[in-house]
Amino acid sequence: MLKKLPLPLWTIALPILAWLAYFLPLNGIGGFGTAILVVLLIGSVLAAVHHAEVVAHKVGEPFGTLILALAVTTIEVALIVSLMLTGGPGTEELARDTVLAAVMIILTGMIGICLLVGGFKFNQQRFSFDGVKAPLVALTAILMLTLVLPNFTTSVAGPSYSKSQLIFVSVISLIIYGTFILVQTVRHRDFFLPPVNTEDEEVHALPPTAKVALTSGLLLLTCLGIVVLLAKALAPDIELAIVNAGAPKSLVGVIIAAVVLLPEGIAALNAVRKNRLQTSLNLALGSALATIGLTIPAVSIVSLISGLTITLGIDTKSMVLLLSAQFILMLSLGSGKTNILQGVVLLTIFAAYLFTIIAP
Repeated sequence: MLKKLPLPLWTIALPILAWLAYFLPLNGIGGFGTAILVVLLIGSVLAAVHHAEVVAHKVGEPFGTLILALAVTTIEVALIVSLMLTGGPGTEELARDTVLAAVMIILTGMIGICLLVGGFKFNQQRFSFDGVKAPLVALTAILMLTLVLPNFTTSVAGPSYSKSQLIFVSVISLIIYGTFILVQTVRHRDFFLPPVNTEDEEVHALPPTAKVALTSGLLLLTCLGIVVLLAKALAPDIELAIVNAGAPKSLVGVIIAAVVLLPEGIAALNAVRKNRLQTSLNLALGSALATIGLTIPAVSIVSLISGLTITLGIDTKSMVLLLSAQFILMLSLGSGKTNILQGVVLLTIFAAYLFTIIAP
């Protein structure tokens, strides 16, 4: 009789098959090969969510959500840097466009869906206001310094920073993000702990063994790595389809950002369906903060070393949408409880963001 595996077989097999498929010349067999890669990409995302939940159950909150956010962001940074170093014209705006897409997807799309689903299922949900205020304060400061302020500086022409300004803003971003991690994991960890739900079976389930948790952690990195590589491999096909449809190329960055953030999005949605809104908000806001707090310093270092110019300042349209998203999110989360209205409003801002990309 076969020994029962500690983890579902599909969560191990799919990322391995995805890695094998990535190195095989599937693109040479046309649309069928592309379809196989898409299926394996989705399977790897689902496997990543499962392994992230195993690790989170072992280490507890808020460390579980922090691990997933840092893992996704680290690989996202690696993807942006690799595209910057190997790409052609237009790469100077790649970091800005990707970071803006990721932040808008998280703040309006991911949180909007979570609040809508939670509102439908539970009518009203509660969370720790202190656990939300901390990342929002840090996120607002970094967003203003990295994406808005470059439009108003005068040391260099255009919405860019000079070398000294770029170094200063990168250091400030790392200080703010590092301080947030200290608050989240050490000084005020209780702010980010979800209330105990006595009906939640997962809360009372025995945590996985250290061996299973370590295996899931390694498989999580394996899944996230192949998700990014497949997203990069499929980018030309996506770009071709978008161009043929008459849509702007900037939509490619939004699609790739959405694919990379899909594991966190599914994990956040699973948590809110179990009435753990605090966990969902930890995932979403922590991911947004890590995305911009780590990506901007990383690409700044690459820019300074390689001599590449990066454009950080967003245009007026994007600035209005970003500020609207932040303002509405602060109002929505200001009372410590939510319902479907906040979710619907955030999703309309997300729809406006997507619509103005297609029809600027």
